[in-house]
Amino acid sequence: LASRARAIAAGLGDDEPDTRDHDAVDAAARRALRHLSDSGLTRHAVPAPGARVSARALCVIREELAAVSGLADAMFIMQGLGSCLISLAGSATIKARYLPDVARGAAVAAFALTEPEAGSDLGGISTRAARDGGDYVLDGVKTYISNAGIADLYTVLARTGEGSSRRDGISAFVVDAATPGLTVRQRLSIIAPHPIGTIEFSGCRVPSTHLLGSEGEGHDLALAVLDRFRPTVGAAASGFARRALEESVSRS
Repeated sequence: LASRARAIAAGLGDDEPDTRDHDAVDAAARRALRHLSDSGLTRHAVPAPGARVSARALCVIREELAAVSGLADAMFIMQGLGSCLISLAGSATIKARYLPDVARGAAVAAFALTEPEAGSDLGGISTRAARDGGDYVLDGVKTYISNAGIADLYTVLARTGEGSSRRDGISAFVVDAATPGLTVRQRLSIIAPHPIGTIEFSGCRVPSTHLLGSEGEGHDLALAVLDRFRPTVGAAASGFARRALEESVSRS
């Protein structure tokens, strides 16, 4: 798998757009995802029904991609991170609707957890999802969301109630990017090319069938997602370090 991933990464070429040019970054991100999905790599991030994500496979692939392109590495892993809540807790209908397109790169996924006042502290989430008949109405702001602006779907953590603990009352949803009331408030620029930004929910109405799992399960589901993908960050860092060493040696 490492050899195959290395060969696929070599075909990415040198695609480093100006980080301030969001249109150019978006286009490069889509090209990278298309290359990875055409090669079949994205299917390792989005498992087939009944299968589990292999952390070892993700680590092997991320190390090879990161050694060539941080943008390609990000696009690869976001397909898994952005859809994992669906894999873990979506209904059969929801899984069939979204996962095949994410696996083949036809849909771009995003994971909307971080807020201006809540990141690693899941209990600080303040985005609300109020039940209204057969729908939930979402209101709140998420920031530093990878793929904001190019995503076709967002898996979202929002508060549906309260409890004895701050972790209680958090639920998970899948929201189509085109849903009225969901807007990209701001695109952010960071050091490396990466589609990232702030999104806002304002009276965003989502069918109750888009609830992932049961009300109040969001905290545990989010941790289950992060447990699967956090180890792969170290693998990507190893790829960056390997590239840095190679570049240094070539100039010595």
